[in-house]
Amino acid sequence: MPNEEELLLQLKSDAHKEQAFRALISLYKERLYWHIRNIVKSHDDTDDVLQNTFIKVFKNINNFKGDSKLYSWMYRIATNESITFINKNAKRLQITSEEVQELAINNLKSDTYFEGDAIQLKLQEAIATLPEKQQLVFNMKYFQDLKYKEMSDILETSEGALKASYHIAVKKIEMHLTQD
Repeated sequence: MPNEEELLLQLKSDAHKEQAFRALISLYKERLYWHIRNIVKSHDDTDDVLQNTFIKVFKNINNFKGDSKLYSWMYRIATNESITFINKNAKRLQITSEEVQELAINNLKSDTYFEGDAIQLKLQEAIATLPEKQQLVFNMKYFQDLKYKEMSDILETSEGALKASYHIAVKKIEMHLTQD
């Protein structure tokens, strides 16, 4: 497997672009899948958003400046594509993005790909009550165990603000889980 710099050179060369892109997909597909899945909830929707993410990466790879890691850049695209997907759904269904989240969680109960139990479902419900930014920060830290530095690159926010967001998110989730 080539390192990131070699992969980037190959991605930007016409002769190796497709082969390098296949390597890129196999390298990051699963991590991006779970990041997107934590946001949009449904397996089928996640597949669609993941596909859109890779299409955008493929089309825009020549614009990648290398200011951040390639993965951080792709992660940011995946995050934006996920949020765009939720907002488009909200507009299409003429409901708020919060209601789209609620729908997604209700659909999780019947999703054959969802392997969680009642506790996982309760956690997902609690996460859905958070504002969008706190949801992102919580998902990235809790489910993907990202470092604040990585999250800062992806979300273009200071580490301090991210730590505060995560702390507030955890408190809100704890309150939600202990209400019953």
